[in-house]
Amino acid sequence: MNTLAITLSSPVWWPLIPATLVLIYLLLGITYIGERQVGIVVKRFGMRNLPPGDIIALRGEAGIQADTLPPGLHFFYWIWQYSVTRTALIEVPQDHIALVVAIAGEPIPAGRILGRQVPCDHFQDARAFLTGGGEKGRQNAILTAGTYRINTALFDIITPWNSSQRGINPSSLRIYKVEQDLVGIVTTLDGAPIDEGEIAGTLVAGHDNFQDSQAFLDHGGRRGLQEQVLLSGQWNINPWFAEIEQVHMVEIPIGHVGVVISFVGKAHEDVSGVDFKHGDLVLVGHKGVWVTPLLPGKHPINTRVARVELVPTTNIVLNWATRTEAHAYDAKLNSITVRSRDGFAFNLDVSQIIHIGANEAPRVISRAGSLQNLVDHVLQPLVGNYFRNSAQDYTVLDFLSARSHRQEEAASHIEVALREYDVEAIDTLIGDITPPEALMKTQTDRKIAEEQRKTYEVQEAAETQRQQLVRQTSLADIQHQVVGAEQGVQIAELHARASVRQSEGEAESTRLRAGGDSDAIRATGQAKAEAYRVGVEALGSQNYALIQLMQIIGERNVQVVPDVAVTGGQGGNGLMDALMALMVRRDVEAAETRKILHN
Repeated sequence: MNTLAITLSSPVWWPLIPATLVLIYLLLGITYIGERQVGIVVKRFGMRNLPPGDIIALRGEAGIQADTLPPGLHFFYWIWQYSVTRTALIEVPQDHIALVVAIAGEPIPAGRILGRQVPCDHFQDARAFLTGGGEKGRQNAILTAGTYRINTALFDIITPWNSSQRGINPSSLRIYKVEQDLVGIVTTLDGAPIDEGEIAGTLVAGHDNFQDSQAFLDHGGRRGLQEQVLLSGQWNINPWFAEIEQVHMVEIPIGHVGVVISFVGKAHEDVSGVDFKHGDLVLVGHKGVWVTPLLPGKHPINTRVARVELVPTTNIVLNWATRTEAHAYDAKLNSITVRSRDGFAFNLDVSQIIHIGANEAPRVISRAGSLQNLVDHVLQPLVGNYFRNSAQDYTVLDFLSARSHRQEEAASHIEVALREYDVEAIDTLIGDITPPEALMKTQTDRKIAEEQRKTYEVQEAAETQRQQLVRQTSLADIQHQVVGAEQGVQIAELHARASVRQSEGEAESTRLRAGGDSDAIRATGQAKAEAYRVGVEALGSQNYALIQLMQIIGERNVQVVPDVAVTGGQGGNGLMDALMALMVRRDVEAAETRKILHN
């Protein structure tokens, strides 16, 4: 043993080691598969050949083998007998799907376009696919996001990376998304044909909203338009199996209900009752007019297989006139032309107010088909014919003068008539009435003549009244003058009496003043005489007279001595001296005055 080890460790043997390893590799048929690889085996020759038409070997025949090699070392795959191809794992990205085309398998039956789904571990078990009855061609089953070890010699996997090379739009491999407030209308491309007389496939259970196409087919799903819809969300739908169209949900606004007229569903079974003889009503899910209306809100209705008729539950105003309401149900209605008993044709505008209850809406639609049909085929002839018939019983003038009565009669008649159609008549209103122009001209002329006659009568009465007023005014003026004269006489008499009284008063006043003055003078004289007598006795007559004179000079401010005396002395200028003295005196007085004012 030691000798062998020494011999092998000798440098002489080193070149033989690689050759030995290669020889061992060839003799043992060793092959290695990486952890992210799949080994596809092709047997070059064998004891048996493949049956005619087969391309995948299941029992060791020469050719492509169904079984693949997992990661790791594998023995006895000699290169002269086997060819091992290493391929990458199949990766399907998030939010995407992958389609599968089987290169081998049973032929797809006539009437089908996709191979049926068989248990084969998502196409990773090729043997199970072939032995389980897998069919050649496009497959119903799809691959969702993930990593797969698939024999690509048997299955062609179409991913977003290679779809363009296969003639497929990469966007079709994204998970299908139905947006908010929308519904997806589905049309399947595989399955048995739709039954005769139907326009869409009936509801099928157990296929998980068309994501399990094989379950759809196994439960009797039909090819074509489907009654079921897809709601908002994301769905793994095989684009080879189904096409989807998104439409808006049916929205029922406030003040309305929606009556569903379904063209598909269960067999027609009338539930309207024996009293309702002008239409049929069915339960929800049946074919026909649903007895239960849709209330305000949004509803996922398939509008390809059903029609929703909106019916207002508020009052509806319909005008037989030139104006039209916003709902436009009365767009085709015009003023009603009628003929009176006296042969005149004239137009009148009419407004009819109706109301349809929520529970009565399906009955109305079942009978009329639509609200517009109700207006065109029921209300228009009913209201128009009533006024045409009733107008023949009256003259134009009678119709005009008794308009309120005609309106009440019309409202009563139309209310009873509409009750038969499950419609409530709220009120009937007569609008403008356009009588014949010739008749109106005659009436106008007559009215003008009557008004003129009344005017003349009024003018005559006014003139008579005016004359009476003038007469009364004249009498009033004369009476005023008489009263004025009488008042003048009385005033003159009063003036005369006043003058007499004034004269008498003045005479008496003069007499009294004269008496008073004489008494005063007499008393004064006596007092002065007494004073003079006493003064004379005391001072003597001459002295007393001098004192009295000086007293008078003082009381009267008589200046006895002159301010400036001018003399005629010699050597002097008397006049000039006097003037100078006068000026000096004035200056002195002015200075004293200023001094006093200053102090």
